[in-house]
Amino acid sequence: MTGAPVPPWWPADVRPPGTPEWERTAVSWLFDQVPGEWRAYEVLRRHPTLLARLASGQAAASLEAARDGWRTLRRDFGRQLAPEVVEAAMAAYEREGARLRELGRQVGAVEEALQGRRWVPGAGRWAEPG
Repeated sequence: MTGAPVPPWWPADVRPPGTPEWERTAVSWLFDQVPGEWRAYEVLRRHPTLLARLASGQAAASLEAARDGWRTLRRDFGRQLAPEVVEAAMAAYEREGARLRELGRQVGAVEEALQGRRWVPGAGRWAEPG
């Protein structure tokens, strides 16, 4: 399957722009990144760029929540939980933070493509349509 070039962090479950049904796979994947209740809003299916915006905000908010949890965990639970539990929770926050950071990059790439921009591999940036 060929199509337009995509950045290395392009989500595996989304077909590249220019391939058959790429937008359908993008919408499906984006819905998987937001709370399920959002599937009830037809406007998000009809306007995938709005869905991408929602998913981007969701990923950013979740990342900020994970960062806040990491910053405050020792203060809030350091005396209530055993040290090994606190350390395990810190490690979980770190792993989740890394996953959410990567998810944000992936959502951003899909959002750029949905807006008609194309990835320029040699330049490592998105170019305007046309």
